[in-house]
Amino acid sequence: MRIGELAERTGTPRRLLRYYEEQELIMPTRCANGYRDYDERFVDRVVQIRGLLDAGLPTRIIKQILPCLDKPRVIHFKDATPEMLATLEGELDRMNHRIACLTRNRDAIEEYLGVVRQDKASGPSAQSPGGR
Repeated sequence: MRIGELAERTGTPRRLLRYYEEQELIMPTRCANGYRDYDERFVDRVVQIRGLLDAGLPTRIIKQILPCLDKPRVIHFKDATPEMLATLEGELDRMNHRIACLTRNRDAIEEYLGVVRQDKASGPSAQSPGGR
């Protein structure tokens, strides 16, 4: 697929995809006419990259851990620096905190919707046809 299709399928601007290529996070093949050619696996890869960037990881760390995201997973770093490990540990803690916060918010919204739906189902408008 060309860059436009990848951009559309991932919701990622073309300019950002070119940046990912500059950072060697994705490496498309080139057609004879010079166009970039992305295979299907890049859809998931771009989504993973965006998620890691959203989580606060810098591209240099993402580049190092991308091989760990492939299946089968091969997790072995000969060059894992103390800085990289500390960054990953900090980001893992931050992600766990965000997950806990999102879970609390999801549960609160779910509870609210449950009460509202129950009130609507038992209210006077639910018992009379055509009433609002």
